[in-house]
Amino acid sequence: MTAAPPDRAHDPGIDAAGERALHVTAAPSGPIALAGGGCVRVGTAGWTDPTLTEPGVFYPDGVTTPEKRLRHYATRFSLVEVDSSYYALPSARNAQLWAERTPDDFVFDVKAFALMTGHPSETSRLPRVLREALPKELRDKARVYAKDLPAEVLDAVWGGFVDAMQPLVRAGKLGAVLLQYPPWFVPGSRSQDEILEAVERLEGLPCAVELRNRNWFTEHTAERTVQFLTRHQLPFVMVDEPQGTASSVPPVVAVTSPALAIVRMHGRNAAQWGVRGASVLEKYRYLYDAGELAEWSGRIARAAPAARETHVVFNNCYGNYGTTNALEMEQQLGGLA
Repeated sequence: MTAAPPDRAHDPGIDAAGERALHVTAAPSGPIALAGGGCVRVGTAGWTDPTLTEPGVFYPDGVTTPEKRLRHYATRFSLVEVDSSYYALPSARNAQLWAERTPDDFVFDVKAFALMTGHPSETSRLPRVLREALPKELRDKARVYAKDLPAEVLDAVWGGFVDAMQPLVRAGKLGAVLLQYPPWFVPGSRSQDEILEAVERLEGLPCAVELRNRNWFTEHTAERTVQFLTRHQLPFVMVDEPQGTASSVPPVVAVTSPALAIVRMHGRNAAQWGVRGASVLEKYRYLYDAGELAEWSGRIARAAPAARETHVVFNNCYGNYGTTNALEMEQQLGGLA
C-alpha cells in the first residue's frame, strides 16, 4: 500500500523551492558567530544527489563536473556532509581532492561506513582486496555484517577509513565522523561499549553519535543517554524528523561536548517515514516552512554557546529542498548574529 504524499505546502516542487531560494538575500556563506556565543555552520547532506544536479535545480549552467560542483557549493555553504562513505569506504585520494577544492574554512562531516555502525554492507561494495580475504561462504553472500567478518578484515575496514580521513585532518577540514546507528541498536551497556569501541578504533578522529531508536529517549532513559555521551564528551546528534510513528526519535536538544554539537534536519514527511519499502527520496521529500525553521534557529541560538561549533545539516535532499532550507536557515541565524 502506497502512503499519501505530503501536503503541497511542504512539497511544492523544485521550481517553487527555487523561487524561495531567490528571496534569500542575507545568507552568509561562512561560519556564523551568534550574538549570544557559539559558531554555527549550515550545509546539506551531500552535494551530488541526482535530483540536485539536474539542470536548473541548484548549480549554474556549465557547472557539471564533480570539481566545479563542489567549488560552487562551497561558495554558498561552509559545511557539507559526505554520505557516500556510508555505502563504500572512502579513499584518501578523494579526501585530498575535497580538501583542495574548498576554501580554508570549509568543513566536512563524514558518515561512517555501514559496517562500522552495525549496518550491513553489500559485499560487492567492499574493496577487492577485502572481498578476496573473506571466506568463500561470506564472499558469495549479497550482504555481510561486521559480526560475520574475520577480525583482520574488520580491522582493515576501520584502518582504511581512518587512513582515508588523513588529508582532511591535515587540512583542518574534518568536522566529525558521523556514527549513525541503526534502529535496532537499542539502549544498554553493550551498545555503550560498542560506541566506545568505535571511538577507540577511530584513533582520535573527532566523531558524533546519532541514535535512531526512540527507546534511548524515554522518560526513563533520556537522562542516562545524555549523561553517557556527556561523560565521554561525545557530540550528540540532535534530529528533527516526523513524530508519531513507531520509529520516531524525539527532537531532544542537548549539547554533550564542549567541542561540537550537530543538528540533522530529516524533514517531517510522516506519510512516508514509517512506510515499509519507501525509498530514501520519498522519506526525505519535505520542504520546511519558515516557522518550522524558526523553531530550530531559536533552539540552536540558545544551545550554541555550550559548544565551540554547531553544525546544522539538512538531509531533506530532494532536488533543491535541502539547499533552499539551508540558505533560509543561514539567513535566520545570520539575523541572530
